[in-house]
Amino acid sequence: MTRLNKISFAKIGTPAKGVVVGLAAQGLGTGEITTGLVSGLTGGLARVSEIGGFSGKAKTSLDLVAPSGLDLDRLIVFGIGVPGELTRDDWRNFGGAVYASLKKTKTETATVLLDAPEGVELGAEEAAEFAMGAKLRAYEFDAYKTKKEGDEAKKSLKLTLQVADPKTARKAWNTADAIADGVILARNLVNEPANVLGPVEFAAKASALEKLGVEVEILGEKEMKKLKMAALLGVAQGSVRPPRLVVMRWNGGKKADAPVALVGKGVVFDTGGISIKPAGGMEEMKGDMGGAAAVTGAMHAIAARKAKANVIGVIGLVENMPDGNAQRPGDIVTAMSGTTIEILNTDAEGRLVLADAMWYTQDKYKPSIMIDLATLTGAVLVALGNLNAGLFSNNDDLADKLLASAKASGEPLWRLPLSKDYDKIIDTPNADVKNTGGRWAGSITAAQFLQRFANDVPWAHLDIAGTAFGAPKDDICQSWASGYGVRLLNQLVADHYEK
Repeated sequence: MTRLNKISFAKIGTPAKGVVVGLAAQGLGTGEITTGLVSGLTGGLARVSEIGGFSGKAKTSLDLVAPSGLDLDRLIVFGIGVPGELTRDDWRNFGGAVYASLKKTKTETATVLLDAPEGVELGAEEAAEFAMGAKLRAYEFDAYKTKKEGDEAKKSLKLTLQVADPKTARKAWNTADAIADGVILARNLVNEPANVLGPVEFAAKASALEKLGVEVEILGEKEMKKLKMAALLGVAQGSVRPPRLVVMRWNGGKKADAPVALVGKGVVFDTGGISIKPAGGMEEMKGDMGGAAAVTGAMHAIAARKAKANVIGVIGLVENMPDGNAQRPGDIVTAMSGTTIEILNTDAEGRLVLADAMWYTQDKYKPSIMIDLATLTGAVLVALGNLNAGLFSNNDDLADKLLASAKASGEPLWRLPLSKDYDKIIDTPNADVKNTGGRWAGSITAAQFLQRFANDVPWAHLDIAGTAFGAPKDDICQSWASGYGVRLLNQLVADHYEK
């Protein structure tokens, strides 16, 4: 098995040995592979590609072992498709696909010639995206696998990317690498088993961001009781593990600038409480803190690349368990805002955690915008599957910015409606609001509930239940946990809130 140990950059034409990957565009023929290393092989390569049916179609490859006339162990010609149609997503995916090919070779040294065929734009940003794709594809969560006798030792791959301007590419990669590390942090948090990662342990992981210059404050149960966070504490009261509210502050902008606020649901394990979930698939509820993981990963990315913006990440960390002290269906709690909430279903708990976390955030920090992320409803999976996260917002400008950032980052969103008419579904004669409106429009009524705690701040809710974990594997993610949301949030800050 091969791990990606290091990514470096060199000038096109630098002598290379071992395994070399060259690029070919569809429709231009293998004679257009632009590298001096294979210039003497063009005729033979064309013959081999013709026999093998290789045309340069995107993500196809031609693999030559010990090619005649070249001092190489292996030459892989990788197809990048039709010139002029390539996006940032394509280059990121190419990086992942190339890493997958290299992993099969079990090599420890490889060079990729990122020299653009005619008609293909391939600069520093594309090279950085390619490198990010390779790094994210190389991710594996195997911390709990023990080595058995006879297991093959894991090898470390040193990957060199040859580019036209190594200095500019390295600078772009420094930023992309910070983002990739944020995604990996989020994946690690979601993949951790719940017996290892409780609220206290998660808070400690967030505290590690202090090394990057992030100010971290952790509120315990005593502080939250003083703040009257009965909605959040009601979820936590059935667990022996104490809750935490973590505030992460990155002060990269001007002191007077109102911060961007990111709020994450962090239910480290969700049994459903007294309204207990079916046993089948319950093990996946260790990932019910995917929103908090995304916020923590985004704060890492933003701080590591030293973003020129003020950003606050707030995560509510609880465990939802059904012991003798757990809250019951029919209970009424009073949130920090003063809103009374009737609990009809203890498995609709994430919105209770967010209610207090969001109110605290907007009340104390007066943010310019507030975005919450949560693995909130199964209903969003029914609506959108694993391909898009659901977007709800009380502000069209913020929604448009998020949709643009989703497209640019490759983490898609689809906007769903909010309307006062849906509030009727969560009305109750016994309190100000009930915590669930039942099966129909489940994602929408959950968002309507949360909107009450945004308090007129420009706000968006991202329901990431279908994208944070369990999504189909792809070129840049072979992990159960995807780290969804980190690239999106970082893109939003970079494009719209840095000065």
